[in-house]
Amino acid sequence: MTHPSPSEVFMREALRLAHRPVSLPYPNPWVGCVVANSGEILGRGYHCGPGTDHAEAMALKRAGPRARGATLYATLEPCCHYGHTPPCTDAILRAGIRQVFYAIPDPNPAVRGRGARILRSHGVRVRAGLCAREASALNEVYLKYRATGLPFVTAKVAASLDGKIATRTGQSRWITDARARSAARSLRAQNQAVLVGIRTVLADDPHLGSRIPEAVEPWRVVLDSWLRIPVESQVVKSGKCIVACARGAAEAKARQLERRGVKVWRFPGRKVSILPLLRRLAREEIISVLVEGGSEALGSFFDTRALDRVYWFLAPLIIGSRKSLSAVAGRGVADLKGAVRLRHPQMSSVGQGWLLQGNLSPWARLGVRAWPFTP
Repeated sequence: MTHPSPSEVFMREALRLAHRPVSLPYPNPWVGCVVANSGEILGRGYHCGPGTDHAEAMALKRAGPRARGATLYATLEPCCHYGHTPPCTDAILRAGIRQVFYAIPDPNPAVRGRGARILRSHGVRVRAGLCAREASALNEVYLKYRATGLPFVTAKVAASLDGKIATRTGQSRWITDARARSAARSLRAQNQAVLVGIRTVLADDPHLGSRIPEAVEPWRVVLDSWLRIPVESQVVKSGKCIVACARGAAEAKARQLERRGVKVWRFPGRKVSILPLLRRLAREEIISVLVEGGSEALGSFFDTRALDRVYWFLAPLIIGSRKSLSAVAGRGVADLKGAVRLRHPQMSSVGQGWLLQGNLSPWARLGVRAWPFTP
């Protein structure tokens, strides 16, 4: 049995710290940092989001004068540009840090290797790649956003064993039990936005909040090409609602919604296309999206291959009927070779049912994530 090196121990502590904040740091990355010397941790830090101290700055402040001659461990390459806060490279140099380990380079065009080069040019020893797999998994959302300009998109499905989300009369409450529903709500707290189709709003008037007191409320995003959404619906009343509609949707209804604080986004065509919507969300710095349904909305995302991960809650019941609603509609595939296949599937029990988790894109790193979702 091999034991981890001291450097690996310190980096794993930085990885643990990175996910310590309750609030999401997006569109910034999760970052943790440790300052250590002679086997002792002198300062710990983590980033809580735009406008707050970066992890390196927090750790250096906590280490104080003892940071001189010490080693700094960061889960991401230190930044070297002015944003909401000064460059971390300046703070590292002022503190007299002797050596820097970072797990992965920052793909932000303002950094992208420059942070490491600046430190080296001032005589700081710099090593990259320690715990890189875990750090990449930790920041799967951020890495996808920086590489593609798109959010990381997760599908959440709750269905019977035969893949139904409602009976032939439209009854859907409740297919899964309370334990599974609680686990599903925790997923909302891990995303900046929760997306549904208009049929879900009309049928269920869902709340779509996490109902976790300390969590930041997600944006509610509704696919509603012709603005059928009721102005008294819970998503409208949430104060954080975006409605995506067709360019030809009624102006009067749009103004009515806007007066209630809703953001109405118009898109070309008679039906909102998924990729333009995702690009718009990313421009608004909403980079993690949970798609909850219904059937047509999920079908559109599967058809577009716009999903990165799926959480599929299975209830131990069978609904049957050709007329009952299936979890995923859309065009689907004509040939099994074109079917959507999960990568690294994992099954666990939740309440009286089960949860199947799996990756759908190369950006999703389930299986090596530093902080996996656990129901």
